[in-house]
Amino acid sequence: MSSLPPTSEPQPLPRGGLVNRLGVAFMHLLAILPLSWVRGLGWLLGQALHALALKRRRIAHVNWRLCFPQDSAAERKRAVRRHFVYFAQAWLDRGWLWQAPLATVQKRLTLTGDLQALQGNEPTVLFAPHFVGMDAGWTALTAHLERRFCGLYAEQANVGLDSWMAEGRQRFGQPHVVAKRQGIKPLVAAMRQGLPLYLLPDMDHGMRDAAFVPFFGVQTATLMSLSRLARLGRARVVPVVSRLTREGYEVTVMSPWPDYPTDDAEADTAEMNRYLEGYICNAPEQYYWVHKRFKTRPGTEPSFYADI
Repeated sequence: MSSLPPTSEPQPLPRGGLVNRLGVAFMHLLAILPLSWVRGLGWLLGQALHALALKRRRIAHVNWRLCFPQDSAAERKRAVRRHFVYFAQAWLDRGWLWQAPLATVQKRLTLTGDLQALQGNEPTVLFAPHFVGMDAGWTALTAHLERRFCGLYAEQANVGLDSWMAEGRQRFGQPHVVAKRQGIKPLVAAMRQGLPLYLLPDMDHGMRDAAFVPFFGVQTATLMSLSRLARLGRARVVPVVSRLTREGYEVTVMSPWPDYPTDDAEADTAEMNRYLEGYICNAPEQYYWVHKRFKTRPGTEPSFYADI
């Protein structure tokens, strides 16, 4: 499929502290290495993070135990170790996602599924769950398809890192990127103008605009933003799921959810989690398990992470 040209040439290294500059220089280097080398370095980094990031490892174990209680302790340990490897590999892949030539990026990102769902100008919210390949999913859409997309961006405290990440995510397709602090009005306006919104609403951010709905059988604080934004934008919801593979990433566009959204945001959010459970079960180790997905508890229920 043809693509739009990149919006700009590769950017110079951002200004900032020496550690940041060296880190970004390393990511630039990864952009020119064979993918097998990048993935090998990711495997090593994943093993190191699994050994050293004790708090995140414990969080991942708690999450896995809650979602897959049928797994033995040994199975859980193997799954969490694999997750750290996938996590590290996906992080290092940002080097080539954001710096490699367009032809290299397109070759490593396979866009499959119901691509017809992304044609035309019908208002659309793209439900993009927090798999390790979430940045690859965004890049695949903007690099392969001849249309503009809208994305929500959480600004980083470090100015140099923020600049590098923002430029990387805006390389192709002239996307419309909205900072979180700007609120929802620009997002709704962009959708109504025909720009699909790439949304990742499946984390625990407390009870603001959230409801307790089941997630793998656990009452979980879940943002209702997918339903509410879809209703405000009079938009359908199209899932986009990214899976890391040996060749790069397989990014699957799924058919729009029928009868979604409804007038009941809480019921819609529970439905979102039901769909999400199915996507996770197809590649369980690649979901973002190092986040405290069950941090917010109803009433006086104790924290699952109290000992971490």
